[in-house]
Amino acid sequence: MASLPIPRLYPIVDAACFAAAPDPALALLEFAEELLAGGATFLQYRNKSGDARRMLADARELKRLCAGRARFIVNDRADLCLAAEADGVHVGQDDLSPEAVRRIVGSDRWLGVSTHNPAQLRQADAWPADYLAVGPVFATSTKLDPDPVIGLEGVRAARALTRKPLVAIGGITPANARSVLQAGADAVAIISALVREPRAVTQDFLRILADLR
Repeated sequence: MASLPIPRLYPIVDAACFAAAPDPALALLEFAEELLAGGATFLQYRNKSGDARRMLADARELKRLCAGRARFIVNDRADLCLAAEADGVHVGQDDLSPEAVRRIVGSDRWLGVSTHNPAQLRQADAWPADYLAVGPVFATSTKLDPDPVIGLEGVRAARALTRKPLVAIGGITPANARSVLQAGADAVAIISALVREPRAVTQDFLRILADLR
């Protein structure tokens, strides 16, 4: 299993945010480059379209960009993680079980698991995961059918249930990120807040989160 601590900022590169661009693949890569230039050291690639060929091409290019600069995680797909030589995979409640994913990707790659309530988190804590995600903390527009908002109390409850690194996700912005870490999260996963000005907002997040001890 992974041994390095998870960074406080966990940006997610969501292909859906660039679907309307003239060249979605180029827009996605330019966005990722801006995140890295802003100081991001951990990126997740998320694509719910189901286009395996496009996903693999994107993932390989993102891995190339991240080489020597950031750890690169693929959402959902253990097979894509291996094919793109990614550093890890993140799975949800409806994906392959973490036990099965661990057998596929091996012990040296990162494995993250999404949870949305205490029961899921208790179960995930017993799985061979390197970190657990919890949310949505606040209202979010990045999912068509989001789980119920858990608020800061949900983050506190999650912190009490696991010693594994805890990543909070859902509606997190520079204005509320500090409160999420103060509630017990080790990191914040960000999608929408980064889209318009990825480099500048990455730097804002890193500055805000660096002040916390």
